[in-house]
Amino acid sequence: MLLKERLESAGNWLFKWRSFLPLLTIGLFLIAMRTLSSAQSKNNQDLVWEGISFAISLFGLAIRFYIAGEIPKGTSGRTTNKPKARSLNTTGMYSVVRNPLYLGNFFVWFGFSMFPHSLFLVIILTFLFFIYYKLIILAEEKVLREKFGSAFDEWAQKTPALFPRFRNWRKASLPFSLKAAIKREYSTFFAIIAAFTCLEIGEDFFRVGKLVFDPVWTTIFFAGLFTYVILRALKKKGFLNVEGR
Repeated sequence: MLLKERLESAGNWLFKWRSFLPLLTIGLFLIAMRTLSSAQSKNNQDLVWEGISFAISLFGLAIRFYIAGEIPKGTSGRTTNKPKARSLNTTGMYSVVRNPLYLGNFFVWFGFSMFPHSLFLVIILTFLFFIYYKLIILAEEKVLREKFGSAFDEWAQKTPALFPRFRNWRKASLPFSLKAAIKREYSTFFAIIAAFTCLEIGEDFFRVGKLVFDPVWTTIFFAGLFTYVILRALKKKGFLNVEGR
């Protein structure tokens, strides 16, 4: 098997398990938080840092949310078997970058990596992110090239994989749908809140040696949980369905 075929095979495997593999980084977060001095108490600078980290991850979510509101049904889905696509997205965010959802994911993970105040963690997770998604992109683009042929090659030639080229911008073929965006991304919204709450609890545990539930993060968590439950109920009742999305 050629090296490229091996990489594409690895990309297919990573694509299949992409929802669970990030959990393997938990150990890196624990190591980073463990380096915090137990005598170091939280101050206003820590609170600002937490807010910045959270805002960066929410910016990544905003990118995903915007894309989710414009793409047609059958593209950029959450399938875990193998990459699939009914049509080739080349407008909207896809006109400036070939993998805008992964660009959003980068900011989500960058925000996570900043939270424990560890340059080591930021560097390691950034490196792992690009290796991880480079392999997934190889597998995905093999499928797209086989299905769409020269149309894919023409688009890929002028559109960067992860670093946007904004001068290429073309208006999305579909108007933005708030319902479609909420339907696709409400679970990601709560996952980000839950992850940051866990990071906060873990960081405080290593600081003081016991579980501490910060009132701000606890409030954010339960507000997010309440929103998640409501939106999930609306989705199950079909209130978030949009034809063609």
